[in-house]
Amino acid sequence: MPVVSPSLPGVASGSPESRPLSELPEWAAFCGAAKSAAIDTKKLRLIDAAGIQMDISGQVCSGELSAAANALLDARHFPDMRQRLLDGGIANVTENRAAWHTSLRTPAPIEEIAAERRRLNEFVRQADSERRWRNIVHIGIGGSDWGVRLAVGAFGYAGTWRNVHFVANIDGHAIQGGLAGLDPHDTLIVLASKSFTTAETLQNGRRALEWLQASGVANPYDQVVAITARPDVARAWGIADAHIFKLWDWVGGRFSLWSAVSLTTALAVNVDVVAGMQAGAAAMDAHFQQAPLEENAPIQLALAGIVNRSVLGYGSLNIAPYDFRLSNFVPYIQQLEMESLGKSVNLAGEAVGVPTGPAVWGMPGTDAQHTFFQWLHQGSEGAPVDFIVCQHADHGWPDHHRSLLANCLAQREALLKGKSYDDALAECLAGGMDPDQAQWLARHRVHPGGRPSTLIVLPRLSPYTLGALLALYEHKIFVQGVVWGINPFDQWGVEYGKVLAKGITAELAGESAIDPNHDASTAHWVEAFGSDQP
Repeated sequence: MPVVSPSLPGVASGSPESRPLSELPEWAAFCGAAKSAAIDTKKLRLIDAAGIQMDISGQVCSGELSAAANALLDARHFPDMRQRLLDGGIANVTENRAAWHTSLRTPAPIEEIAAERRRLNEFVRQADSERRWRNIVHIGIGGSDWGVRLAVGAFGYAGTWRNVHFVANIDGHAIQGGLAGLDPHDTLIVLASKSFTTAETLQNGRRALEWLQASGVANPYDQVVAITARPDVARAWGIADAHIFKLWDWVGGRFSLWSAVSLTTALAVNVDVVAGMQAGAAAMDAHFQQAPLEENAPIQLALAGIVNRSVLGYGSLNIAPYDFRLSNFVPYIQQLEMESLGKSVNLAGEAVGVPTGPAVWGMPGTDAQHTFFQWLHQGSEGAPVDFIVCQHADHGWPDHHRSLLANCLAQREALLKGKSYDDALAECLAGGMDPDQAQWLARHRVHPGGRPSTLIVLPRLSPYTLGALLALYEHKIFVQGVVWGINPFDQWGVEYGKVLAKGITAELAGESAIDPNHDASTAHWVEAFGSDQP
């Protein structure tokens, strides 16, 4: 029996964008075309977008698939949905608000956003001119943490005059390690929490404040900054207005990099890095809005992902950035994709009916080649791979960069072309191996090939190109949400676990009785752990 959904803000009940995907004839046509398509290794398919080149030659393609994809997007009213997103309309329908993070990076934002930019830049300018806060402890989690780690790691990897320590986990060892060895009189604590109720952030923040107080800092709150959508709560916590930077409720945590959450980035490297990333993202926003479908990088990346996940059945997506400085890129994209697309219910409250949101994983190459590429090449399932590489390096060892580029291209070619039994046998025989031995060993050397991949090439790693790259993935996720009919901007799965943890915390502390509705295992361990607590 179909679920009767209420009228959703901006999405009429029963409208094409909220109908189950299986009910759309355009979806059936898309699936048929995708199953009939193939990777054409003789055809080069490049897209230029905001200074980035994206090579989708390693994805299945055909004229029929392209036509079916366009028809599917039309059936989902994609142009209208995209405009609603970019105009600040109700894109996050289950929370009845916009998802207007693009406004945070536009060159000419509304005055409220421009004012916060000016405040942040002035705060950094004054701190730099006074050479204050040699140490920064950035306390946040999820979207309030990973984006800043990524930017600081990418552009401060060789060291900066300020030491930056990141504290996210509620494990006491995290805050202990984050504060260890720092001079409390020259340390700034940055608390990033949209709601200013995030358990991990506030608990770690209290420990940091106690550390400042115990060290004899005259006014510890002068060394604490809050970035939040609830300045009233931060104010009640004791933080002065001059040290509170504003978020907005329409900024999802995993998109908050574009906001004042980047204060730590500006202090650690400089404000130009933040501005450059915003400019690159804004350029990708313009490309996403204006480029034709066939030449639109986020759309084509999204469609390839839908084919791989929902039609070809790949359960995961591997991210392989061939750049040491992008060590934090994978967990950033992992959160962005898996929180956004880890949904199985559509806008009407019905089952989507097709696989959505792949598991996202990976690490930088060439480390990855010695960790899991064996599975990618010869495992029974494999996974599509997004290879990311910079054409030019910013160091002085060209032979290192040639080796890096060669490894990236070689791994991708091996996944695409594979190695047949005949080729493996010829290889063995050419080495002088006994024919019987060669026939046996050749079977172990076969690579199936035909495994999909995308190559994304940055001219070099700059704030501009990194900003464009992140916006590319953001818009890809939005497109996939539109096609699958899900809301990529909520995270009820995360919220449910938080609620349960709050109750169990009280039980462990002996403040409430153990809930009789716990399952047997949880009840056992709550009792066992609770009896051990001081």
